[in-house]
Amino acid sequence: MDTARSLQARLADLRFTDLSTDQATARIIEAIVQWASSAGWRVYRRAPSVFPLPPPLKGNSVLDVACARPSAAPVAIEVDRLDRPRTVDKLLAEAAAGREAIWVRWGAGPFTPPPLPVHMVTRPAVRKSGAWSTEASLPPPPHSAAAIEPSDPAELPGMGTDQ
Repeated sequence: MDTARSLQARLADLRFTDLSTDQATARIIEAIVQWASSAGWRVYRRAPSVFPLPPPLKGNSVLDVACARPSAAPVAIEVDRLDRPRTVDKLLAEAAAGREAIWVRWGAGPFTPPPLPVHMVTRPAVRKSGAWSTEASLPPPPHSAAAIEPSDPAELPGMGTDQ
């Protein structure tokens, strides 16, 4: 659980603007790789999973990121914008194999928590005009209730005078 909390804190600092879905996913994966590398772990992208591919495919699925830690269980991480039952099944299989399983969900939410022992880390993002950003649009500022008096153009600098 401390691993998931640490990753959550790292992703809370991640910022991006105007990225496609693939670019945002890649940016999140890169942040995860940097986080794990800074902890001194060996990091593997697209690492083999214990979970088999669906028929008629043969072999095993892959993880977005896997980490080998010298004094703790390996970490298996999947990154998804969508709620995919297959991802949950894959991470449950990883947890059953002795790995710490983390599902990084990003996007607009809401995010349905997976069953334990899979941990969920979230990174909210908003989509505008087909692009993803971590910064939500700010609401317009509140307006004053005071009446606005029209200005006399002659009193404004450079206005109402012939020069």
